[in-house]
Amino acid sequence: MKYALLLALSIISSFSFAQEKPKAENVIVVTFDGYRWQELFGGAQKKILNVKKYAGDKKKMKALYWDKDASVRREKVMPFFWSTIASKGQIYGNKKLGNRVTLTNGYKFSYPGYNEIFSGWGDKRINSNGYGDDPNQNIFDFLLTQKGFDGKMAAFATWDAFPRIINEKRNHVPVFVDMKPNNKGAINIKGVSIDQWQTTIPAHNPYAKTDSFTYHFAKEYLQRNHPHFAFIGFDETDDYAHDGNYAAYLNTATTLDRYMKDLWNFVQGDPQYKDKTTIIITCDHGRGDIPNLEWRHHGHVLHAENIWIAAIGAGITPKGEVKDKMFLHQNQIAATVAALFGYTYKVDHFSGQPITEISGTVGVREK
Repeated sequence: MKYALLLALSIISSFSFAQEKPKAENVIVVTFDGYRWQELFGGAQKKILNVKKYAGDKKKMKALYWDKDASVRREKVMPFFWSTIASKGQIYGNKKLGNRVTLTNGYKFSYPGYNEIFSGWGDKRINSNGYGDDPNQNIFDFLLTQKGFDGKMAAFATWDAFPRIINEKRNHVPVFVDMKPNNKGAINIKGVSIDQWQTTIPAHNPYAKTDSFTYHFAKEYLQRNHPHFAFIGFDETDDYAHDGNYAAYLNTATTLDRYMKDLWNFVQGDPQYKDKTTIIITCDHGRGDIPNLEWRHHGHVLHAENIWIAAIGAGITPKGEVKDKMFLHQNQIAATVAALFGYTYKVDHFSGQPITEISGTVGVREK
């Protein structure tokens, strides 16, 4: 009886291991720097929209973004999120419903947040946006130890701190920043160039210029090289919030939403990516709640630890806006990426566990 039981357990264990297959062959992580959960889930906020110094042309902005119904407002700002991702993917972080996603680092600004996203650890040492090369092993370092990722990862960002954050010197993952066209109208970085930048500025939003260069450069690189893991980091939602320019903040969010629609359509139309690719979208930190000032800022202000996560694509069970009361953390994203590839994220420091609602697995594949 004893040996029969052991044999049965062995068979069950082997079967369970066999079921832990990769959910995705490719993962793209995207961040909207400092984009608040309040606008994602509630659209334009009336108490900010009514302040002329923030909203500018209030009549125009209300025509674009206002409605008494929050579900209508949010779709006005981010139609792709609240149509396609809400029907085919998952969205977490509506604090009003008790569905929370928070930072574990106590700083609530960019470099510590991106370190937490990539490394899975809210390291107290990372306490400045001017911090040097990040000493923590991250998801790029981890994936380099797995078969098939060498030369198949890349990062693209508007903010020029990302070579330090990802530690390009250590892992040699190409990190493309400083997207500026030359005098011939082309962008050329590290031997990779695009020449269609003239068409990238959205006509309705003259503000989101640099993010536009970042997106179109990233998309062309994806088309040419098909990396298995990529990161795209947008910045201008944070910039315009700090400036107190609520109009540009909302317009930029709408532009980034349109880029996510374009990215999704590209992925689903590309033979190497179609139905094999997961897109995870999140942010590095939140912002304050108080409409008259603190919505502009983070770091020292209360409640800026609240963020959000969305996911769509391969391996993602459609759940839409997840309304269950739960507590997720930013430090789970790196392990979630590894788990989507079928791996258990193991590095030389503490890391959060995978978000199993997204990954559907805890990741067990060996190297």
